[in-house]
Amino acid sequence: MKQPIVWMVITIFALNTPTYVCAQEENMVRKKTTKDKLSTYHKKRNFKKTAEPEGKVKKRASKQCLFVIQEHAASHLHFDFRLEVDGVLKSWAIPKGPSLDPAIKRLAVETEDHPMEYAQFEGIIPKGQYGGGTVMVWDIGTYENVKEEHDISMEQSYEEGRIEVILHGKKLHGAFALIHTHRPNDKGRQWIFFKLDDEYASKKKNPVNTQKKSALTDRTMTQIKKEEIGRTEWNSK
Repeated sequence: MKQPIVWMVITIFALNTPTYVCAQEENMVRKKTTKDKLSTYHKKRNFKKTAEPEGKVKKRASKQCLFVIQEHAASHLHFDFRLEVDGVLKSWAIPKGPSLDPAIKRLAVETEDHPMEYAQFEGIIPKGQYGGGTVMVWDIGTYENVKEEHDISMEQSYEEGRIEVILHGKKLHGAFALIHTHRPNDKGRQWIFFKLDDEYASKKKNPVNTQKKSALTDRTMTQIKKEEIGRTEWNSK
């Protein structure tokens, strides 16, 4: 008799980061409870079937907050850009991925807040589940809020629709911006993501096309899919 499938979650920590909200967010008045922030995330997933972390809000003492970019081969390949803000990962789906050319503006569709644990998630979301497909941690690191020197928090920047951050990742470095388009009929979800002009900007380099391996495990999307399916089949015997 076959045993129930045991889902395995990769728990490789690329950063020695404590599990606690970035210092810059600690004095903010929180508009939502922990449960409210992750309620949409939880409603969309069946954690008995997916290896994605159920997660909780994690408070961080570090002044440099976490960011992660995950390549996600769901119904359409895209890159999920996530920023730690007030204990959760604010998230945007970028269909074409990040560009280093300041002249190129990428569509970024806001999605539901994700738990901090999601930054380490790499593997397969089962077919038939929300976002089913292979997920790879394409880049991970910390970020700085550019506006913090003007006493503007990340949450305020988010509410105002203009976020500017400096990324310190394994692949991406320097300043990037997220601008809310405020277009009618988009339900407030459409933003524009682009590189700000600095020493890391480039019209020639295209990391999405040239850097194909995980920032956590050094695996390609193909390798992740093959290895995770292999584990699942072994556990089902």
